[in-house]
Amino acid sequence: MVLTSNEQTVRSGFWPKLGRVAASVPFAEDAVAAYYCAFDRATPLKAKGILLGALAYFVLPLDAIPDFALGLGFTDDMAVLVAAIGMIRAHMKPAHYDRARETLARLKRGETLAD
Repeated sequence: MVLTSNEQTVRSGFWPKLGRVAASVPFAEDAVAAYYCAFDRATPLKAKGILLGALAYFVLPLDAIPDFALGLGFTDDMAVLVAAIGMIRAHMKPAHYDRARETLARLKRGETLAD
């Protein structure tokens, strides 16, 4: 099942990638909030699938614009994530964003990130 594949990809690759690129990704808070929404038991399956697809695109090394391309590297990732969030906005809760801000603050303090 595609959802299972994307779920595994996101679970294994999201935190390592975020740790490497958080300072250069202007949409880090949205990405982390989307992660928490995607793994929230209250989020409907369709919304989870949309978010996991967008997050898998962020995690995977192959995409339309390579992440290392100066100034442009994450624009495609951001566009995919913004489109996904736009489609499921009603399921993105303030608690997801609160937890995302807390997680990013921990990252800035140098703490280890995990689920």
